[in-house]
Parts: sequence; C-alpha cells; structure tokens
Amino acid sequence: MTDAELAAHLAAQAGAVLLALRTEGRFAGKALGAEGDRLANALLCRELRAARPADALLSEEEADSAARLSAARVWIVDPLDGTREYGEGRDDWAVHVALAVNGAPLVGAVALAGRLVLRSDQPQAVPPPPAQLRLVVSRTRPAAEALALAAELDGEVIPLGSAGAKAMAVVLGQADIYLHSGGQYEWDSCAPVAVALAHGLHASRLDGSALLYNQADTYLPDLLICRTEHAARVLAFLQSR
Repeated sequence: MTDAELAAHLAAQAGAVLLALRTEGRFAGKALGAEGDRLANALLCRELRAARPADALLSEEEADSAARLSAARVWIVDPLDGTREYGEGRDDWAVHVALAVNGAPLVGAVALAGRLVLRSDQPQAVPPPPAQLRLVVSRTRPAAEALALAAELDGEVIPLGSAGAKAMAVVLGQADIYLHSGGQYEWDSCAPVAVALAHGLHASRLDGSALLYNQADTYLPDLLICRTEHAARVLAFLQSR
C-alpha cells in the first residue's frame, strides 16, 4: 500500500474497532472512552510499526521519544479524537492517521465516527458555500476569536465535538471556517490539516504562518481551516484585534 492507502486503511480499521466496542455495551461514559483509546492506539501503533518499521511514530496515547526529532518521516496519530463525544454516544468523533515529512503534513486520513474516511489522496470538490457563512466551534469551549469573527461576518455558529469533526465539516461543505485558539497538540490537527490542504482549503496558524509538525514541543496553540477565498479576510480580522 502507498502511505495514503495505509493511512486510510488503518483509520478505517481503528474506527471499526471503536464502533464494535461501543456496540458491545461492556463499557460506558469515561470508561468506554478510555478503553476505546487503548484498543485503537494498540492497533494503530502495532500496524504502523509492522508496515513502516523505518519511520518514527507520535501518538497521543504513547510515551513520546526524542528519537523522532531526527526522523524525516513521522506518523502522527490520534486513536480517538473526541473521547468525550465517543463515550457519550455522539457521532462527532474521529480517528486521525497522518504522515509528516520534514515537518509538513503530507498524508492524512480522518475516519469520521468510525465510518466515513476522508483522505488526502482522494480529494473531492468542496460544495459551494451558502449566503450566510458558517463557523464551526467547540461545543464546550468555543474560542472567543471565533465568536467575535462570527459576529463580524454575521455568520452562523455551529458547535461540534472533536477537532477532526470540525475540520472535516469544512471539507464536506457543512461549514466554511474552523478557527481554534484554545490550544491543541500535533495529533489533534495533523491528519485533518493534511486532508484539508489536499482538498484545496486554507490551513495555517492564526498569524497566517504554516503549521509545522514533529516539533520538540507538540503543543500547537491555534489553528485556522477555511475556504481559501475567506482566508485573507479572516487573518486580517485576527490581526486587527
């Protein structure tokens, strides 16, 4: 398999495991989320190490190693993005599998709710926007900048759970702007950003700079994913604040 095929295959596999676990009914709430994280992580890490033994690996659920910093190719995975939503029986969660090459998010697959896999090697046309722009935000802690931007644009605010679900809402044409300033980690955005970029969307930090991965500090404070035609206006608004 190519890197992109591998990413999509493993995201789908992990998604199937998570769906099966939830259907079994042996766990609920936080316990279900914890077990889902554990099982999906074990699958992804085992299969990636078997399929790409020369590559490095960074996972939210694995102990980090500084050895990855000297690697050109690093797989960055979030076995269960939106653990809370998954445990609550919601559908706004995802599995992220990405490959960063020399810091750039080149390959990505996002399995939404364990079912629909969006991938960087199979981009599709993003549907046209409606008259009123839609901004997707965290359902529990929406960014103040996003709410201010929505007011500025007279936009509709759509709350969703996981970072992957919000980013893919833009890819699927269900939203137009995803602005986050509350802090994330590399595994939260690497796969969604790879998919978004492959679909012709804008993805950057809130100051307009590029998103870089496989850094010593895996914390990424902010993120903007939007249609390219809105990027300049959104970035200008942010810089004026």
